[in-house]
Parts: sequence; structure tokens; C-alpha cells
Amino acid sequence: MPLHMTRDVFITCAVTGSGSSQDRSPHVPRSPEQIANSAIAAAKAGAAIVHCHVRDPETGAPSRDPKLYREVTDRIRDAEVDVVLNLTAGMGGDMVFGPPSAPLPLNDATDMVSAEERLVHIEDCLPEICTLDCGTMNFAEADYVMTNTPGMLTTMGARMEALGVKPEIEAFDTGHLWYAKQLVKDGVLSSPALVQLCMGIPWGAPNDLNTFMAMVNNVPADWNWSAFSIGRDEMPYVAASVLAGGHVRVGLEDNLWLGKGELATNEALVSRAVSIIENMGATVMGPDAVRQKLGLTKQAPR
Repeated sequence: MPLHMTRDVFITCAVTGSGSSQDRSPHVPRSPEQIANSAIAAAKAGAAIVHCHVRDPETGAPSRDPKLYREVTDRIRDAEVDVVLNLTAGMGGDMVFGPPSAPLPLNDATDMVSAEERLVHIEDCLPEICTLDCGTMNFAEADYVMTNTPGMLTTMGARMEALGVKPEIEAFDTGHLWYAKQLVKDGVLSSPALVQLCMGIPWGAPNDLNTFMAMVNNVPADWNWSAFSIGRDEMPYVAASVLAGGHVRVGLEDNLWLGKGELATNEALVSRAVSIIENMGATVMGPDAVRQKLGLTKQAPR
């Protein structure tokens, strides 16, 4: 297999996520101001793209409050540093079943809403990119199922395209890539598409190199893709993704640690990724170059 290393690499920083990490590190940002400040610091460290969720400012619990997204957007857009904004559209597709002996009714933690409601903040904030989790998957959290039906994905993908917002296909397994290619074939998503390969998230694709390359080899040659893994495998995946011809994602959504016993910040994780990429002989791309490469449009919020 020939080496097709990426020579011009963009870094996405996943700033805060929607997991329960807020109580495991003081560096996980909660309020819109903290999230925006952390995103701006990551951009200054070398991230061309910042991927943002929002949280309840008091509890740190994941939220999909459009007002919180709007404040994060305004703060990032008003900053002195330029960065491509990527907002999640993954919230609102969460089904939590009852125990095996009584799976219905669904647990009160279920948050399952319409395609239109899942995109309210995207309609308002108009980021360059928003995520499209391209399938349904069991997570290693009791009886929680990330739920994205073909009809839901078709409706959401078409609306993203109509808004001029680039869908970032999040693929957690090979079947998700298969359906993403169908969405392009059906004309729902435009080509070349943008893909994030999400490796090692239980219970999706494991992050061994054979599975990773199976995912890579299923991405059409003209598409753009990044990859990441979680925890201690975050930085090895920076190198692996670049070597395999892709781009890079790091951040506190995926990993809380810089080293043994040393909690990370987003900017420290980005700086570490920059060092790895540059020591491999590649160049880190800025936001303008990424917009040109991916065909992105920077729009003012409504």
C-alpha cells in the first residue's frame, strides 16, 4: 500500500462535547463565554475549525438551547482571531430505553425531537459547518441509543444544504459511510462531502489500524475526511490520520489528558497536534485555506 500522507493538514478542535466530562476536569468549558474563549484559544494555537456543543452554564449538563448557541456564535464571530465554526446538530436524537424486562416506556432521559427542532440553532447561527451523525448506534451508556433514521438524515441533510451550511458526516462505523454515499447518490448531500471518522467510541468501529483503514478505504477518493480517537489514543490518531491521507481532530470532547496526571486544555491539545503534524513534515492550514478547500461560506448569523 503506497504512502499518501497529507501535506497540508487542518485541525478541528472539539471544544466541549455533550458527555459527562464536565465534572472530571475544571478545564471543560460550560458557559457560552467559557466555550467561546476556549475555542478562540484553540484557534490561536492552530485549530482552523472549532466544533462546539453547549452546556447548561450552572450544571454543565448538555443542552440544545438556541440562545446558548447564539451567544457562543456571536462571541466567536466577534473575536479578533478568525476560525471556521462547526456546530453540532447531533442533539435531540437520544433514546434511552427502560430496563430489559420493561424497555417501554422510554426513560425520562430520552431527548428525541423533530428534524426541524434539531436544526433551530443552525438556522439562526449559520455556521460554516454542522455535524450530521450518519446512523444509529448503541453507546456504552446503559440502554442509550443514538438514533438517526434514514428519513431524519435525509430531511436534516437537505435543510443543511439549503442553508449553505456544509454537513460534516460523522461516521462511527462502516455502515454510516455506506449510507452517506447513498445520500450523495440521491442528491441530498453535495459532493465532495466532508467526513469525520469517529474511531474507538463504544460500540462503533474499534480503533485498531485494520478497522481504521477499512473506514478510510470506504471514503470516496474525492471526499475530504478527518479522523480521531479518544482518551490516550487521541494523539496517535493525529499521526495515523495524516499518514493515511486525512486531517485531524483533537479536543476536550474526546480526551481530558495531556499526559499522565496532567489535565489538558483545548489549546494545549491543539499545540501538541501542531507539533506532531509539523514534525512529520506537513503544514497546518489556516481557516481561509480550509474554507477554500472545502467550499465553505462564512455567513452572518440571522
